[in-house]
Amino acid sequence: MYGEVLDGLHLARESGMSSTDDAWQLEIALLNHLEGHWQDPDNGLWEMRGPRRDFTHSKVMAWVAADRMVRGARAHHLPGPVDRWEQLRDTIHAEVLEKGYDSGRGTFVQSYGSTGLDASLLLIPRVGFLPPDDPRVVGTVDAIRRELTQDGFVLRYRTEASDDGLPAGEGVFLACSFWMVDALHGAGRRQEATTLFHRLLDLRNDVGLLSEEWDPVAKRQLGNTPQAFSHFPLVVSALQLHNGRHHRSDEPIDPPRRPR
Repeated sequence: MYGEVLDGLHLARESGMSSTDDAWQLEIALLNHLEGHWQDPDNGLWEMRGPRRDFTHSKVMAWVAADRMVRGARAHHLPGPVDRWEQLRDTIHAEVLEKGYDSGRGTFVQSYGSTGLDASLLLIPRVGFLPPDDPRVVGTVDAIRRELTQDGFVLRYRTEASDDGLPAGEGVFLACSFWMVDALHGAGRRQEATTLFHRLLDLRNDVGLLSEEWDPVAKRQLGNTPQAFSHFPLVVSALQLHNGRHHRSDEPIDPPRRPR
């Protein structure tokens, strides 16, 4: 969450929103805390109830926190130990590539030392950790499509193989399939991205809304309805496909172009 917060504050700054000294001091305080705790295991994006682990996504978001602070200091001439922050950023990046990537399978993994996949790995290019066409990203996208989908839609992770403290089995998580749309689009696979996007649109109910999950067997919506976590990535994917460019979380999204 530290990475999410600092990413959002950086995006606000890049979007031209006014800033204050107090806001920057808060950001420094958050990174100061993270410097001493980024190596701690946690429960990950999905708040798993099982043992804490070194989730790859969590480490990537720690990298995001350091990266955004470095960029804020460099681009906006804000005060802080930027050399130390750069070293932290580079250390985290190197560790994730060493421990969060399975070179034998050609894919990032859910947590250090595991073989499982996780939909959150699709966010690696979104936050700028690696380019969307990097072979390690492309390999991860392909692995998730092979091993972590049902009827072409993306699961969060394989619940039956994860010690998450809950019974096995759930529907496909709709936000994750929109992340796949973005990952495919970023890798230059626009037709595949567009096809999946339109399949997702077809899952909307009679008033155009989505739930949290979809049951590919019963062909019905599951979970919280309507779910903002499904609609927000829908908007982001639509804008990317409309504008024809890959979006990164630290860059303002271009508004739709007005037809001439």
